[in-house]
Amino acid sequence: SPHSLGRTGIPRRLGRWPRRSSKGNSVTEIKFIDQSLRDGQQSLWGMRMRAAHSLPVAADIDRMGYSVVDFTGSSLFEVLVRYCQENPWETVDLVRGAMPTARMRAGARANAIVGMGLTPRSILELWVRTLAKHGIGSFWIFDCLFNLDQMKWMSGIAQDAGMHAAPQVMFAESPVHTDDYYANIVAEMATWGTESIILGDEAGVLTAERAARWVPEMVEAASGVPLEAHFHNTTGISTLNYITAAKAGVHILHTAMGPMANGPSMPSVTVTADNMRRLGFDVNLDESAVPEISEHFRRVDEAEGYTLGAPREYNLAHSHAQLPGGMTGTLVNQLRQYGMEDRYDELMEEIGVVREEMGYPIMATPYSQLVGIQALLNLVNDERYSVFPDENLMYLAGHMGPIPGVVAEDVQDRAFGSKRGKEFLDWEPPQPTLSEIRHQFGENMSDEELLLRFLIPGPDVDAMYAAGPAKTQLDYPETPGAMLARELMQSTTARYVNYQSAGVDMTLQRNA
Repeated sequence: SPHSLGRTGIPRRLGRWPRRSSKGNSVTEIKFIDQSLRDGQQSLWGMRMRAAHSLPVAADIDRMGYSVVDFTGSSLFEVLVRYCQENPWETVDLVRGAMPTARMRAGARANAIVGMGLTPRSILELWVRTLAKHGIGSFWIFDCLFNLDQMKWMSGIAQDAGMHAAPQVMFAESPVHTDDYYANIVAEMATWGTESIILGDEAGVLTAERAARWVPEMVEAASGVPLEAHFHNTTGISTLNYITAAKAGVHILHTAMGPMANGPSMPSVTVTADNMRRLGFDVNLDESAVPEISEHFRRVDEAEGYTLGAPREYNLAHSHAQLPGGMTGTLVNQLRQYGMEDRYDELMEEIGVVREEMGYPIMATPYSQLVGIQALLNLVNDERYSVFPDENLMYLAGHMGPIPGVVAEDVQDRAFGSKRGKEFLDWEPPQPTLSEIRHQFGENMSDEELLLRFLIPGPDVDAMYAAGPAKTQLDYPETPGAMLARELMQSTTARYVNYQSAGVDMTLQRNA
């Protein structure tokens, strides 16, 4: 059997024996991880994929043969509760039930879930173990400041809960993020007993030249631990970098389907799988359902007004700000609130400068938000660094982890010259026990509700419960084109119809 049961009773996909060519040589298999339901929709739909959006195609995705189906994360939980009034635990259960064989993945920052601050370890552990209880069999762990002790601790919790733990190495361009810097991190992660390590390029800034050098060095540093490639296609280069990665020994690739691929999302599974076959790799993936799945997501896109994934031109300017895809739309909306839409290019320039002055944090959650918000405040206010959010003071004081570069002296002076800034120099992150948290929120509350109420404002959780069970089907009004097609089919028995009028040219043909 290609599966065995893990400690949680979750089907666990095992590696197949490599097939042999007609000459008897083994052929390396490329495994695929689907990101349509998690990072694809996070990058393109603002994390607003509800149960009814994914359930119609969940069984088809399950049958395709993915190594892992990435599904959710803490930020997605927050958005489902606050903006969709849908219980994320119920959503996980519904989709898990529709995917009986797939190993599903969730993830979180190593020191926080939901928000830009820090989360007590007691809640972090409860989050991991509760996800395992709901059938999540793989857990990815990231921390852009690389608190390796914290990442190792969370990896151990995930493995103890019966999950496959996958720590992630986030790529960034800066004077401090050298190949040796990353190789040391990968070598340390390779000692944790995990089944794989993820190489992530969230901002899509890994150039072809750097990839040709960087990826082989990471493979060597991993000492045989399998690596995954999770490269966003923001500048269109990641499809090529996947070829480089596969040739270098990275044989687990993250892709998405149809309108959930490309742009700030992942490369498409269709092109990537075809590339791998042309390179001589074995691709044990059934893509026959991809057109139907893609059409479903396209219909949801159109009905909800979401963004369609599309290939982009290569743009060197993107490497200055290094923003992940989801941040761009947020900052545009914030500029609009201040009536400053015409200063977008200026904001992008300021983001690159602020990142340097704040010690070159990697531009992914939460540091892309912290840098972006600080840059926006620098533009809005008369004087740069006259206002600091608490999370930025927390970061600058070192509470979030080791800052990779040197913080500009002027930034340090301004941050900790105020009364509020001085408070963070001596601040210790609180670490309440689970018993103390239960005493605060309710002794008999379920783990699921306790997590939601600790992490998300109470009124939002109340509104979610008041909205009732998650919808499993969504009914959208037919488009004018669909209504016209239906009328034409009902009005004639002809096998071929062509209809033309102002702005419409429609051809219908009946099957034999």
